[in-house]
Amino acid sequence: MGDRREGPGAAVRPGGAGRRHRARPGVDPMSLRVFPVVLACALLILPPEGGSHKFPESNPWLPPSGGRSAASPLFVESAAATGLDFTHVNGATGQYYMAEQMGAGVALFDYDNDGDLDVFLVQGGPFDAGARRTTGPTCKLFRNDLTDGPNGKRTLHFTDVTERAGLALRTYGMGAAVGDYNNDGYLDLLVTSFGAITLYRNNGNGTFTDVTSAAGLSDPLWSTSAAFVDYDRDGHLDLFVANYLDFSPASNKVCHDAVGARDYCSPRAYRPVPARLFHNDGNGRFTDVTEPSGIARAFGAGLGVATGDYDGDGWPDVYVANDATPNQLWINHHDGTFVDEGLLSGAAVNAAGNPEGSMGIASGDFNRDGSEDLFVTNIIGETFALYVNDGHGNFEDARTKAGLAAPTAAFTGFGTDWFDFDNDGWLDLFVANGAVNIIDAQRGQPAPFRMKNLLFRNVGGRFQDASAEGGPAFARAEIGRGAAFGDIDNDGDVDVVVTNNGGPVRLLLNQAPRSNHWLALKLEQPEKNRFASGAWVGVERTGEPTLWRRVRTDGSYLSASDVRLHFGLGDSPTVTAVVVQWPDGTRERWTSIKSDTVVTLKRGTGNAGAGG
Repeated sequence: MGDRREGPGAAVRPGGAGRRHRARPGVDPMSLRVFPVVLACALLILPPEGGSHKFPESNPWLPPSGGRSAASPLFVESAAATGLDFTHVNGATGQYYMAEQMGAGVALFDYDNDGDLDVFLVQGGPFDAGARRTTGPTCKLFRNDLTDGPNGKRTLHFTDVTERAGLALRTYGMGAAVGDYNNDGYLDLLVTSFGAITLYRNNGNGTFTDVTSAAGLSDPLWSTSAAFVDYDRDGHLDLFVANYLDFSPASNKVCHDAVGARDYCSPRAYRPVPARLFHNDGNGRFTDVTEPSGIARAFGAGLGVATGDYDGDGWPDVYVANDATPNQLWINHHDGTFVDEGLLSGAAVNAAGNPEGSMGIASGDFNRDGSEDLFVTNIIGETFALYVNDGHGNFEDARTKAGLAAPTAAFTGFGTDWFDFDNDGWLDLFVANGAVNIIDAQRGQPAPFRMKNLLFRNVGGRFQDASAEGGPAFARAEIGRGAAFGDIDNDGDVDVVVTNNGGPVRLLLNQAPRSNHWLALKLEQPEKNRFASGAWVGVERTGEPTLWRRVRTDGSYLSASDVRLHFGLGDSPTVTAVVVQWPDGTRERWTSIKSDTVVTLKRGTGNAGAGG
């Protein structure tokens, strides 16, 4: 969260794009430490944002959204109207503890397998010195009681089922991760906190059981974002947990802003701590493999986590957004080990070779070239990063070319993701914003950190600020943090749940015009990795590029999104085929798939070995 606060300086390690020198299994990656330095020196004499990726020659942007008057807003805030009653408590007491500015996340997942998305909200509470649990409010689980009415009209209502579900957790919570770790067909829940992680097993009857100790899990550090990922492709979901700083109330430092007023410190005032990797042993227990996997060899102040196959070798990699330290790209070496190739890949720092205050991550194929790109939110003044993947794990920082630099310079971003809000076949962007340092214009107010959220429309691979079309929800300034994405009302478009630090939850229901077609997919595997986490799915249409999506719930900031895949199809009323590359690398192909509906694809029911 940045460079604007007082605190010890940090060495800057430049890096950039280019052909990577891959450390192979059996080679000590530390022996390659010279390559980032040499590569950085070469890049410093190159013009910024060099690379082979081609953006449209002509500017495809529509007129600025401020000049467009939409007949109705693209989103309507509906939390109170639907019974989603939750206010985050950060426990701020004027001591400026670092944890108070973090906010908390949200998880969207169908915990009861009834076909609609339920909402889990992580709570903070009083920041008790030395305490791992608090006496304050609890985390909350809201069951989605969506009902069908006459003429296809649906009624959306949420019911607080926290107590009966066994999820009344009291902790200084941070984030949530979702995955079926025990392969029983029900999604389980992990909660990260200041000083602890908690694993809840979904019992399949509407209740959860805390199995943290029984599962062999422990992380006494300050955990933030996490991801369930089957890194060794054995059919059991493993667990990656990002950790932030070595901080405690006893070590709290006194820092000041530019005018001498007390303010939150820079993360550089504290020592970052390493992430943790836990291997799922397949018997309900996990083994800490942080050291043997190589994850402990390099680390920063981790805040965001996303998984994907960034080098195109068919094995899941992990990307970590670090605060004021270089981001990391953990490349999977197929033998249980990882090597951080963030600097070599060009996805660790900006084009000038400087690390940024990174928080949230969006991972996806925004330019429809079949490879996963990365969007990273940063602190005010730095602009948000867009790292374009060449398909081999080499990234170009293209934030300026794509039109994302100038519109984001005045914001501090957190929760984010690619999502096709208008179903036109191009992945758009949402960003939840909120400051971490006092905003001068708000100085003296109770919470001088408020910012508006952002909505960007993807127009042929470049981005237009569509926030003004978003409606009153985008005109309201709050302290945005977590964001999760999914079709909450099952009407064929993607909605957003946003958390605010020390404020109420917001439910942004998508009201974009419904002239375009869409397709939602749920994948199922028998016995192992039941929800096909990590599968790579392509939707083919006549005369159009294949649309690719990754099955995952991670990304954003401290949050988990719907495991189902959503594809906007534009004006294409039919789908030629759906191609699934399953997590183990095998492929199947389905034809005769209808659009404008939710389809479940079960492994073994398609044409095996089909290409795409």
